[in-house]
Amino acid sequence: MEEVGRISHYFSRIGVAAVVLKKPLRVGDRVRIKGSKTDFEMIIDSMEIDNQKIEQAMAGDEVGIKVNDKVRKRDMVYRID
Repeated sequence: MEEVGRISHYFSRIGVAAVVLKKPLRVGDRVRIKGSKTDFEMIIDSMEIDNQKIEQAMAGDEVGIKVNDKVRKRDMVYRID
């Protein structure tokens, strides 16, 4: 597992997390989101920057991803190989 980013905000109404990336991330990647009260795995199905759908994002980008469960600010996002 390698750390790819950190949750910066969670939009509970629409189930979307804002993630600041430290490494590139793409649609189809399997990730684990882990924090003090959070721990689940999912595949990235949808990713956006400024309401525009994208397939891949680079380090330094802040992306919105649809998440399967509640996440919290500062939860870590890891890519699973």
